[in-house]
Amino acid sequence: MKRRQFWALVAPSVVVMFGFMLVPLYRTLRWSFEKVNYGEAGSFIGWANYRTALSDPRLGHAVAFTVALTVTVGAVCIVLGYILATLVNRLGRMRPFVLGILLISYVSPQVVGAVAFSWLFDSNFGGIVNYLLNAVSGGAFGEPLWFTATWPNRLIIGLNIIWFMLPFAMLLILAGLQGVSAEMMEAAEIDGASPLQRHLFVIIPSIRGVLGFVVLILTMDVIRVFDSLIPLAPQSLTNGNESLMVYIYRIAFSEASRNLGLGSAVSVLTIILILILLFPSIRSIVKEARA
Repeated sequence: MKRRQFWALVAPSVVVMFGFMLVPLYRTLRWSFEKVNYGEAGSFIGWANYRTALSDPRLGHAVAFTVALTVTVGAVCIVLGYILATLVNRLGRMRPFVLGILLISYVSPQVVGAVAFSWLFDSNFGGIVNYLLNAVSGGAFGEPLWFTATWPNRLIIGLNIIWFMLPFAMLLILAGLQGVSAEMMEAAEIDGASPLQRHLFVIIPSIRGVLGFVVLILTMDVIRVFDSLIPLAPQSLTNGNESLMVYIYRIAFSEASRNLGLGSAVSVLTIILILILLFPSIRSIVKEARA
């Protein structure tokens, strides 16, 4: 394909994509330096919104919770996704059927899945988890405060996000496993490498680029978690489980003050945080592409 033909086909999509990205980004950056009342033009106030945001303890708590959640969920999804992908890769005719079952949670709308997931811990809707815990412990746990207590609530939030994101991580890693050279595996087996050594020194280095891409996508998705916290963490403001996206929504649209300028400033700070967290993954992918 000639270069002119390539750009003729690609240019419309690029223009539309950058239009949807750059215009909102410009307005967000502009509003972050303004005092904005809904329905009126903003007035320039300089760095006041950023000073207010950085002095707000809620922002620090939201950043700490979101980063910890991202690291924990990302690590679990990578490890479990690799194990699941390895098992599924060994299947024959049953592979499409198993993949279809595993992908149900990922293709379901996140808020719908979170509501259904919350029913597992809510005795008003069956609460099968509470029933099993009491059956195993003889009633020692009683009924945990899954939706109000800090750590029980964090547990169900993390489990729900893992349940939602794990199929995606598994599918990408599975695609990477299918590209591993059979000759390399045979050579490692002939050289006497154990199964664990083949995974550590042959397979994982071969799919390092895929793993870096999975980490990149997981990081972006978990930092932006919002939908699932609405049904799972109704008391997030009081129990310390308020994510960055929920915090931005509340200060910009939900609370009585409805400060769009402050919400825009926090959004800009969130973009900077995402870039910082993504830098190792992006650097790894670039090195892999150059190699």
